[in-house]
Amino acid sequence: MSKPSLRIVQTESSCGWGNQEARILIESLGMQSRGHSVELVCCAESVIATRARDYGIPVTTLPIRRRNFQGLASARLWLSKRDFDIVHTHSSSDSWLMTLACKALIKRPKIVRTRHVGAPTKCKATSKWIYTKGADFVVTTSHTIRNSLISSYGLNQSCSTAIPTGIDLNHFKPDDQTHARALLGFPVERKLVGFLSESQGQADPEILCEAITSLNRDDFDLLILGSGLDRAAIEKCVSSFELKARTYLIESPDNIVPYLNALNFAVLPACRKEGEQQLFRQIMSCGVPMISSLDDQSEPILTDGKTGRLVFQEDTGNLANVISELLDDANQCKRLGANARQTACEQFSLKTMFDHIEEIYQQLTFSRRAAA
Repeated sequence: MSKPSLRIVQTESSCGWGNQEARILIESLGMQSRGHSVELVCCAESVIATRARDYGIPVTTLPIRRRNFQGLASARLWLSKRDFDIVHTHSSSDSWLMTLACKALIKRPKIVRTRHVGAPTKCKATSKWIYTKGADFVVTTSHTIRNSLISSYGLNQSCSTAIPTGIDLNHFKPDDQTHARALLGFPVERKLVGFLSESQGQADPEILCEAITSLNRDDFDLLILGSGLDRAAIEKCVSSFELKARTYLIESPDNIVPYLNALNFAVLPACRKEGEQQLFRQIMSCGVPMISSLDDQSEPILTDGKTGRLVFQEDTGNLANVISELLDDANQCKRLGANARQTACEQFSLKTMFDHIEEIYQQLTFSRRAAA
């Protein structure tokens, strides 16, 4: 029996571009590919408006950047002329405006709210309402974020779930290390360790540089990669540890995949934000072994000794020992990388993300139609 086609509107009040906006487009395209009708409501000046049109997603622009009467009235008028099954909100302003507008409708659509960011929530009665009473279902991009909402607001566990952002496994996939290095101009005969970060303020490689220096070995180079880099501070750091001659510094490549496949293994900070968690999943999808630090707030993506190695935060000696162990144990690196790729294929695929989202939509729509 085929599933009924749904009428879905995605809303986003952010005008910038990042992992959150990219995920909205990916979800929209995924639902379109499954036969559902999807529209986007956003601000006229937003980047996502242009990119959505380029992908063939119908776009309506409304003044929803800020929470005010004009935005609420516009949202209410627009929704009153349409019949959606699902309104899926993403940022603070559009969530408030669309939720209040929906609540005023006689035949209202079901409301799904996705929280993308891992920043601490403000424990206010109004914020609690939007998650526990305003939304019919809450999606988070990680278990850490969901647990925070449960702890802060008493979020109903049966009306919430964590759905990590899916990975395009046809793009993020293992490739021959020699080929990747030749493509990028890295020496084939030397080992290469990567330090990666996607979050500002979390990309200080001083502990890594100290650990590398303590090894007193010169058979590998260091690649420092990511958008969370403070170039001047990192150049100063690698110079102070006399590593400049064997360090490559790449800030934000258009395509990260060849750089990942060029590595023997990667070293990452604990993942606290969605951007970092997405980077973890991308690296695992490429079958690259990882070393990361233990952190009470980090997402439990790695399994120590199976899909990667975990070290204690700010423990230079522990980090140095694990780096040396992986440099000398190609078989362990191969096993960790293979397990990481298998885990990514089982848990982080786009299909898995689409399956979970579609299931939520279908369950909510069934209850809406049953109540009609």
